[in-house]
This record gives sequence, C-alpha cells and structure tokens, in this order.
Amino acid sequence: MTHVWIDGEVLDAERARVSPFDHGLLTGDGVFETLCIYRGEPFAVRRHLERLALSAAAMRLPCPEPGLMRQAMAAVIEANGLVTGRMRITVTGGVAPLGSDRGSAGTTVIVSAGPLPGWPATTDVVTVPWPRNERGALSGVKTISYGENVVALAHARDRGGGEAIFANLVGNLCEGTGTNVFVGIGGRLITPPLSAGCLAGVTRDLLLEVADIVEQDLPVGSLATADEAFLTSSTREVQPIRAVDGRILPAAPGPLSAAAAAAFTALVERELDP
Repeated sequence: MTHVWIDGEVLDAERARVSPFDHGLLTGDGVFETLCIYRGEPFAVRRHLERLALSAAAMRLPCPEPGLMRQAMAAVIEANGLVTGRMRITVTGGVAPLGSDRGSAGTTVIVSAGPLPGWPATTDVVTVPWPRNERGALSGVKTISYGENVVALAHARDRGGGEAIFANLVGNLCEGTGTNVFVGIGGRLITPPLSAGCLAGVTRDLLLEVADIVEQDLPVGSLATADEAFLTSSTREVQPIRAVDGRILPAAPGPLSAAAAAAFTALVERELDP
C-alpha cells in the first residue's frame, strides 16, 4: 500500500518514519488491532476499538480516541483506494530512553493497510512445546510483543503446519499464534474460555453470538482426536483444520465448521459493524 497514517498525518509509505528510539521498537511496548476491509469499510470497528482500549489500559498506555481512529481508517482507505483488504492500528509507547522506562514524548499511533492474505481452504496445525502463561501480566492482551509467536510459527512451518497451537500452563488448549481454536466433539462446538489465557478474538466473540458454542477447558490433546476443528481470526474468518501434528481429522470442514462459516459469512453480508 502506498499511504499510511502516523500521528495525525497521511504520508506516502516511502516517506513515513518512526524514531529508532520508539519504545515499541526497543522493547515491544505497544498494542495493536487488525481489521478486515469489506466493501470499502473496516469490519467490526466498534469491537476492535473497544479491545484496543482494553489492551492499552492493561499496558498502561493512553489510547487514542475512537473518533480519531475512525477518521484515520477512513483516510487510509481513501488514500489507498481500497475496497477489500486488511488494516492495522498500532499504538506504541513512543520515543523513550534505552530501557524499560517510558519517555515523556507520548504515544506513536500508526494506521496502515494492505491486501488480505490468501489463506488456503484448510490448514494443518502443530502443537508447540512452549506453554502460554494464562497468569502472566500480558495474558489476553493484544500486544506487539510477538517474539514468542514468531518462534512458535517457525516451529510449525518447519513441520509442515500453517499455524502453531499453544497449551497453557496446566496443559489445556489455549490458542494459536494469531487465532482462536474451536473443536467439534460429539456434535458440540467447544472453544477454550478466556480464563485459559487466549485472546478475546473479535471473530470468536461474534461466533459465540451467532452459533451454538460452549466455552470449556479441554486438554490440548483433545484437538488431535476431535471430530472436526477450525481456527478463527479477523483475516482467516473460519478456517477448518485438516490435520493436527500430522494426524488427519475425520472431516475438514465438518458440519459444525461449515455451519459456523456460513453463519459468519451471513453476518458480514448483513452488517459491517455488528
């Protein structure tokens, strides 16, 4: 994409600059949201901005006003001539000293956009040996500190997977690097509760409202023995899981996954800011 919005100004991407002393770059001090663009508008803006505010509060970061963010998103969509795509809002701690303490310069706020990734119809997943800490200070916070996810996804890629799956400290199913996980067992759809340490995904929340889904702790091993399963995220929407650690599931998509995908598609067609 050719234009981005930084701290109130739409800039050509080649001229856009962030300080080398920005605390987001130095320490991963920041939060973000990723939204889809459908029919020239960002999807589920209210929910994403509410979650941005919650993440910022958890990180003790000032959060930009929702009205300003709506204006910034509209400006980036217009500047780039987008009808479909994905958009990212990033808020960092701003210019700071070379350490954990924040500076006094205020936050850096960036709104950027790009094309939607071309996800395959199904994906294989790999469980990783490192647990999510459901009791950690950043549990459930959508922070830019993504190093753990980068390592986990590389581990999954090395083993032929398209996503990595984390258990939590007690061995229950948690989430993927950028996805929530849903499991079909005995005709029921189950997803881990937020207390398991997973992110409160916007797509996850919408599916909980439009489909019959139970929030319940499950051992991470139950994913590989499920009747069916799928991932959700803003850009993947509903993506069936074909195999877990090389074990092929009975159906991808199964009937529960197909019904969830249809319900979500209908929601997008019906309303852009549900």
